[in-house]
Amino acid sequence: MHSVSAGTRIPKWLLVVLGALASFGWVPAARAAADSTVSAGDTAWVLASSALVLLMTPGVAFFYGGLVRKKNVITTMYQVVAVILIVSVQWVVVGYSLAFGPDVHHVIGGLQWVLFRGVGAAPDPNYAATIPNEAYALFQMMFAIITPALIVGGLAERVKFSSFLVFILLWTTFIYDPLAHWVWGAGGWLHNLGVLDFAGGTVVHISSGVAGLVAAVFLGKRAEHGVKQIRAHSVPLVVLGTALLWFGWFGFNAGSSVAANPLAASAFLTTNTATAAAALGWMLVERVYTGHVSLVGACAGAVAGLVAITPAAGFVTPGASIAIGFVGGVLCYLASTFMKQRLGYDDALDAFGGHGIGGTWGALATGLFATTAVNAASANGLVHGHPQQLWLQFIGVVASWVFSGVGTFVLIKVVDWIMGFRVTPEEELMGLDIVLHREVAYPEQLSVDELPQLIGGDARTGVKG
Repeated sequence: MHSVSAGTRIPKWLLVVLGALASFGWVPAARAAADSTVSAGDTAWVLASSALVLLMTPGVAFFYGGLVRKKNVITTMYQVVAVILIVSVQWVVVGYSLAFGPDVHHVIGGLQWVLFRGVGAAPDPNYAATIPNEAYALFQMMFAIITPALIVGGLAERVKFSSFLVFILLWTTFIYDPLAHWVWGAGGWLHNLGVLDFAGGTVVHISSGVAGLVAAVFLGKRAEHGVKQIRAHSVPLVVLGTALLWFGWFGFNAGSSVAANPLAASAFLTTNTATAAAALGWMLVERVYTGHVSLVGACAGAVAGLVAITPAAGFVTPGASIAIGFVGGVLCYLASTFMKQRLGYDDALDAFGGHGIGGTWGALATGLFATTAVNAASANGLVHGHPQQLWLQFIGVVASWVFSGVGTFVLIKVVDWIMGFRVTPEEELMGLDIVLHREVAYPEQLSVDELPQLIGGDARTGVKG
């Protein structure tokens, strides 16, 4: 045990910092005893689901890392990992308060929960009546993490790492947090309107997919786009990423019941069913247009199904999930091939084709197939005699498209003006792993003579100088 001697003086600056932190609620008061309504089973399920959702983001890193070229693997995966680091802190500091804090004019949460002040063991009945508010906040943190990570697919292989970090912090704060409040926050205007989004079709997938499209259009095509064929460098990495996403998505969707109950089981089943149906849909269309089926295509189709079922998972029957998944796979294939070719934008890893289009279809399909027979707290969709719900879903889709699209453009423009957003053509051709990080995913891609010069270390041992 270390002790402080009588002559030791604590620096004044440290006392000032501690005092400031205490004033913001960083120094916690004694924790209240757990509320009697807290369910150990529900809490355990939500905590486990939080871990599953967090695992999805490394899954995105593997999925995207396998799709890019060898010279950009480290950069692409690092961008995804960096999002985990940034948003994990941002969410505690201000993100959760902005997204789920006490409502301010139906557009944003207040700042009462900054630094998790007042977020503790007691449940908040506005969100989950049987788990601590802290557990709910942790679960929602994982959604806030994976959403901006998906944007990497639209801007891959051509952006400065420092600019990317600043953009992600701004985007999470000014786009994701308000949109999450609109749809899920108590008092949010889309929530009050009756828009249904079980696990993030609008908040997660439309927002990130549209942001990826805006980034791709703003940045322009990659230097070698259209000059040489750009293909996935590692199919096994793509498969690994898909497996992690599929596995983690059960926490994403089934966990959104925020209770270990029959609704969680229903969402689990619809998620798995739609995913398989979407992969089959993608494979069928790919076979018709190309004469073959690819493993990368099947993986992309599975992800499309996961995206499409997300807003509907807790509102539809297993039969409806087959239709949602199959159509989602077909639509995402068409968007990722023909639409992208026709319009000429370089959505490098199909962030928009997969998440923007898949999320849009899923949100609208919720308005088609939702039924109170599955979830009494929802509403019936068009198929079950309530066409008004489809109109409400359309409003939610349009609001998400416009807000994310316009907001993303403004933020990218600001970052580009201050820092510059895109690397030089020479840096892009050399590969961002070497240029930005002095690392390579596969040392054999460089000669023994080149590697020490480029990364400053011993090529044979991998030890940097």
